[in-house]
Amino acid sequence: MRVINRFQKIVGFDRSMALASSALTALIPLSVLLGAASSNFVDYDAAERIIKRYNLTGAGATAVSALFSPTEATSASVGIFGVVFLTISVLSFSRAAQRLFEQAWELKPLSVRNTRNGLWWTLTLGGFVVVNALLSALLSEGVLRLAAAVCRVLVTAAFLVWSGRILSAKRISWLDLLPFGVTGAVLTMAYSVGATIYMPHLFNSSAARYGVVGAVFALISALFTAMLVLVASAALGREVRDELSRIRQGHRPSDHEVRRQWDSVVEQTRSRWRTAKEQVSHHRNKGSNH
Repeated sequence: MRVINRFQKIVGFDRSMALASSALTALIPLSVLLGAASSNFVDYDAAERIIKRYNLTGAGATAVSALFSPTEATSASVGIFGVVFLTISVLSFSRAAQRLFEQAWELKPLSVRNTRNGLWWTLTLGGFVVVNALLSALLSEGVLRLAAAVCRVLVTAAFLVWSGRILSAKRISWLDLLPFGVTGAVLTMAYSVGATIYMPHLFNSSAARYGVVGAVFALISALFTAMLVLVASAALGREVRDELSRIRQGHRPSDHEVRRQWDSVVEQTRSRWRTAKEQVSHHRNKGSNH
């Protein structure tokens, strides 16, 4: 009940969508510009990596290739405008992640005053992606696959803890962030397994129906689910940390307090359900009148 209350307090679904939107606006230009900048040094193809990661075929693979690859007649170049736009997009994503920790841990917002830490976090995020890609390449059969999966969980947990530490400007201690890192790493791994199974169907069906725009729809859906896992992990990690503190102090909530919290959760859920039904009924009546 405390986790649900915490999730509602930080407006979990809205926060997940904000993170997913910021990640999308940073992901596509970053991938294209990285491909253009590194084309003379290494063979980096974001589209090919996504296609291999989710085993895309047919319309899904074609749409992803068209989305992340420049046209054959022209070559992408990294200009001043591209660098400025990319920097703004990446910093927007880092501030969206920063607000998640500030809301979950009830900290005073720092906004642009934490820009330097946001840039450091962005560089760390790039290193985390590279390490994760290397570990994914090691995934094979038998013991090696299990060892790589365990390493990915540990690396993800360390990165999440580091993210909370640096994006909060060191206002959250390592120990307080540990429950979030562990739960986030485990849930992220579970999401990764589910995404591997479902994403090919989502990409192919969306691309077959909407073309390249369908690939964008599929990407935003995947990112929203991933960020929802992250936000839920933050709410869960914060409440686990608080519960561990209460256990160490010997505190235990009374039965009346438990019942009060349960009634509050039920009432909030019913209120949201009634509001949703009223909105659906209003739109239906409006459509029938037309």
